[in-house]
Amino acid sequence: MKPRVALRTMFAAVSLAALSGTSSAAPPAGFERRVEQLRRDIGVPGVSIAIVEGGKVTLAHGWGVRDVTTNKAVDADTIFFTGSTGKAFTNAALATLVDEGKLGWDDKVIDYMPDFRMWDPWVTREMTIRDLLVHRSGLGLGQGDLLFLPNSTLSRKETVRRIRYLKPTSSFRSGYAYDNILYMAAGQLIEEVSGKTWEQYIHDHVFGPLGMKSSTNTDKEFQANPNHARPHSRNDGPVHGMGTQAPLDENATIAQNAAPAGGLAISANDMSQWLLTQLGRGKIPGSEKRLFSKEQSEQMWTGAVITPVPQYPPEFAAAQPHYDLYALGWDLSDYRGAQVVGHDGAVLGSQATVALLPEKNVGIFIASNSEDGEIIRGLLYELLDHYLGHPQAHWPEKWHAFKVARLNAAAKAVRTAEAKPTKIGPSLPLANYVGDYTDPWYGTIKVRQAGHNLAIEFPHSTGMEGPLTHYQYDTFRMNPSLDWVEPAYVTFSIGADGKVNRITMKPVSPRADFSWDYQDLLFTPAAASK
Repeated sequence: MKPRVALRTMFAAVSLAALSGTSSAAPPAGFERRVEQLRRDIGVPGVSIAIVEGGKVTLAHGWGVRDVTTNKAVDADTIFFTGSTGKAFTNAALATLVDEGKLGWDDKVIDYMPDFRMWDPWVTREMTIRDLLVHRSGLGLGQGDLLFLPNSTLSRKETVRRIRYLKPTSSFRSGYAYDNILYMAAGQLIEEVSGKTWEQYIHDHVFGPLGMKSSTNTDKEFQANPNHARPHSRNDGPVHGMGTQAPLDENATIAQNAAPAGGLAISANDMSQWLLTQLGRGKIPGSEKRLFSKEQSEQMWTGAVITPVPQYPPEFAAAQPHYDLYALGWDLSDYRGAQVVGHDGAVLGSQATVALLPEKNVGIFIASNSEDGEIIRGLLYELLDHYLGHPQAHWPEKWHAFKVARLNAAAKAVRTAEAKPTKIGPSLPLANYVGDYTDPWYGTIKVRQAGHNLAIEFPHSTGMEGPLTHYQYDTFRMNPSLDWVEPAYVTFSIGADGKVNRITMKPVSPRADFSWDYQDLLFTPAAASK
């Protein structure tokens, strides 16, 4: 979600486990000083890390501050948004229902949710619970994410109902495209089967048994916990991600309808219990009880879809994976020949990663309250090198340089495009653009005249509204009231009758996160739509 709100797999996925032998007895010498120096050099407000080895917690620590305006220190109990790493929790909740015989991974979704619909009736009939979870539905990358970005008044049930209007970009089960909206459907499925909301079920059947007392899965609980890390982003540069580190508005939390896809906030201490449970294949730490069976652990760590292998520049050759699979809420890949089970998360000015080396019996969690993901990926690779016996390779510095170069290129592209727009248009008087326009899955937007300009409103998402400034031809630039919302170009198409017959959109920045899926929208005049 760069989403600063998008729920996405931002880092190179690292996943499963394979080298034999035992891990080192502790994190690298001087590791805590190394983290603090990197945090300061890159400008990250706060960092949280948990490491477990051999069934024990060897590190649970916080660095920096929860909020740059208060400078309150991060500690091992500070909760950070963890983004899409939470998908594994939704799968664990489903695994408990499988263990109870209440559903099966390959059962048809429609048997439990009779109102569930995909675009294609055949896909509706064939869609299994496993299909909901492994990104092979035929939907496009991040399709439908604007139903929760930057926030939403839509209920989860209503959001899931709108899936039927999302036209697929490929055929069912033919390939991989990461999505969040079907995890919302999985959360609704848990409610339909268990009689409890996804939120309550996670509290009762995951957080509770693992003793994760600080962790939250609602905005209200997150704000009520005084020890929470406030998300930050850089928004005063030419593109999102450049400029001064600033805290997001306190209300900038993931929309509740999307929480099953990545709405958890977790501390280092709490996450260590999750890592130990995963490495224990479902066994609860310090207990003979299980969160889920070993059989379900095997299911969750079995690859279901081949995913594209990221291609890195030459300086990252050592980290280049040879394969990449997606399982039930987990990425399965390799690092320097070792298998790793992991998942990344990015949401609302926060980023996180979880990585497991099962045959080394090592688990790693790293989170930050900013969008500077290079510190997370870099430190993860340093720790993997340590536990796999490789020398220090200065990964954080390399990833930081790589990110800065990409942002500079994006900023240059935006400056070039906006410096020399074609001085033609708009074609019509501004009053002729005014109206309500509807997209089948998103709903209705409002274009209004505001003085000598136009303005746009998005009724179920506050923060996207703002003035429309003319760019060129019949394209205007959307300037959202929330500075961390990705701006977009809004293009009005004029029909043969001289009236607006549709509106399309696309992000201004070439580095915009996939969750700002403006390009999937097609608005037509509301009266015509009816």
